Amino acid sequence: MSTLAIKHGAINLGQGFPNFDGPEFVKEAAIQGIKDGKNQYARGYGVPDLNLAVADRFMKDTGLVVDPEKEVTITSGCTEAIAATMLGLINSGDEVILFAPFYDSYEATLSMAGAKIKCVTLRPPDFSVPVDELKSAFSKNTRAILINTPHNPTGKMFTREELDVIASLCIENDVLVFTDEVYDKLAFEMDHISMASLPGMYERTVTLNSLGKTFSLTGWKIGWAIAPPHLTWGVRQAHSFLTFATSTPMQYAAAAALRAPDSYYEELKRDYRKKKAILVEGLKEVGFTVFPSSGTYFVVVAHTPFGLENDVTFCEYLIKEVGVVAIPTSVFYLNPEDGKDLVRFTFCKDEGTLRSAVERMKEKLGK
Repeated sequence: MSTLAIKHGAINLGQGFPNFDGPEFVKEAAIQGIKDGKNQYARGYGVPDLNLAVADRFMKDTGLVVDPEKEVTITSGCTEAIAATMLGLINSGDEVILFAPFYDSYEATLSMAGAKIKCVTLRPPDFSVPVDELKSAFSKNTRAILINTPHNPTGKMFTREELDVIASLCIENDVLVFTDEVYDKLAFEMDHISMASLPGMYERTVTLNSLGKTFSLTGWKIGWAIAPPHLTWGVRQAHSFLTFATSTPMQYAAAAALRAPDSYYEELKRDYRKKKAILVEGLKEVGFTVFPSSGTYFVVVAHTPFGLENDVTFCEYLIKEVGVVAIPTSVFYLNPEDGKDLVRFTFCKDEGTLRSAVERMKEKLGK
C-alpha cells in the first residue's frame, strides 16, 4: 500500500509510523553517544544503563521489581523480541493461541518455530474476548498464548476482567503468556494493565515492549523483553543468533528517553487525543462505521457503506481515486474473509496531514 501511495501521491494513513520527529533530548543523547565513542558492539543482552532504565520504568509502571542483569534483554525492536521469544521458548508442534486480528509478525515467527497456531477471533463492535471460545482453544498441547494490549489493529484494550480470565486459564493449564505492550503509553480510555502484574503471572510471562511508538523513533529499532530468568534464558539464546547485539549509541539514548518525566507521557497522550479526534470525527462525517479505539494510534472502520466487495478492493480504490491510504485488515487474520469488511487508519500524523486526508475523503466519498 505504501508503494501505491507514492505512485499516486496519496496521503499515507496506513503504515504506523509518525511523520514527525522524536524529542530533541533523545536525539541529542544519541549524538553524544556517537561522539563519546560508543560505537562498537554492545553487550549482547544490552548496555547496563539501558537494562537498568527498562527495569526502573517497569517498576514505576507495574510495581514489579526485576533484575536488570538477569531479567531484561535488549533487542533490535519489539519485532526481534517477539521472534527471539517464539524461537527461544516454542518447540515444533507446540500449540500457541493468538487473538485475531493480529500483527503479522506473530504468525510468521510462530511458523518459523514450527508451532501450531490456534486462533480466537475478536469481533466488532467492541472486539471483546469470547470467553467460551477461548476456553475451548486450550488443550494439553498449549504452550503459550500471545496478547497484544493495547491492540493493533483494533485499538482495543484488554479489560481487567478479560486479563483475569486469561490468567486463570494459563495458571490452570500451565501455559506461558507473551504480551506485546508497545502501545502501553497510548492508552486513552482506560489504564493499561500489564499481564505480568497480575497475581501468579510474572513467573510465566514475557513482557515485550519498545522505544519507537512512545518516542516517535520507529527507525531506531530498540526493543526489550522482560521475563524471569528461566524464560529469559531461552529468549537470549535465540537473540544471540538473530542480531547478537543492538545499536550501541541508540541504547544509551534510549536509556535517557525512558527517564523522561511523567509530563512527557501526559503531553504525548494529549497530542494524540487531538489527532484521534480529528480522524475519528472526520471518518464518521465521511460515512464510515467507526469502531471504538481505546489505545494505540489506530482506528478500525467498516468500509461497507461504500459498496465495494472487500477490504483490498476498497483500499486500492481509496488510493487511486481518493488519494488516501488505509490498510486492509484481512492481512491480520488467518482467514482473510474475517477481515474483508474492515480497514485500518492511523492517526500518528501531524494535524494538517490528518485534516487534508479527511477533506479528500469528504470530497470523493462523502455520503
